Amino acid sequence: MLSVELHTHSSLSHDGRDPVDHLLEQAASVGLDALAVTDHDEIDASLDAVEKAPDYGLIGIPGMEITTAAGHVLALGVREAVPAGLPFEETLDRIHDGGGIAVVPHPFQSSRHGVAAHISEETLATADAIEVYNSRLLTGRANRKAERFAADHGLPMTAGSDAHIAEMVGQATTEVDADEHSAGGILDAVAAGRTSVVGRRTPWHISFRQAAGGAKRRVLRALGDLL
Repeated sequence: MLSVELHTHSSLSHDGRDPVDHLLEQAASVGLDALAVTDHDEIDASLDAVEKAPDYGLIGIPGMEITTAAGHVLALGVREAVPAGLPFEETLDRIHDGGGIAVVPHPFQSSRHGVAAHISEETLATADAIEVYNSRLLTGRANRKAERFAADHGLPMTAGSDAHIAEMVGQATTEVDADEHSAGGILDAVAAGRTSVVGRRTPWHISFRQAAGGAKRRVLRALGDLL
């Protein structure tokens, strides 16, 4: 079984803080086997992480978090960026055409661009997997709802820290029974449902640090655009 972090953001994301080296260092220090950097509508940092991962004893998984017309979708295994703003179904087609799998993160959290409020259950069930544990939680209700949905529809389940700062990496991981110790082997196992979820709530002080830093970075970038 491999311990895999499938949902992280680098400084290339509009609300991320750290370069990929910091994310990789944290992943290695907490004993992970593989890491996916999934920046918002960007892929360059993820590809950089894939190249650097072996230096940290890790498997790098390319990917990104796409802002579809319905909300967010993780594209894991793609090496070319999928455009933002496309319908949910077309986004999934693009992901599959690029050799990746589509995992829907925090589907029932509307405040974080979850897709469930904007598509039917039948359409949501066409995803390859559902993120059923996101460590950035308040009550856990949305996670439980995601788990029930995945179970009812026979969909593979994943977890993710949704880390926007390095300290958050490894809070929620997916244990993957992969035939091969490679990105492809991991994603094949995820798509086949050979996963189990290990997660804990991100400590409040780390969540506060991430939220405060993200707000500051958004303000600074907005000011930079005006100047």
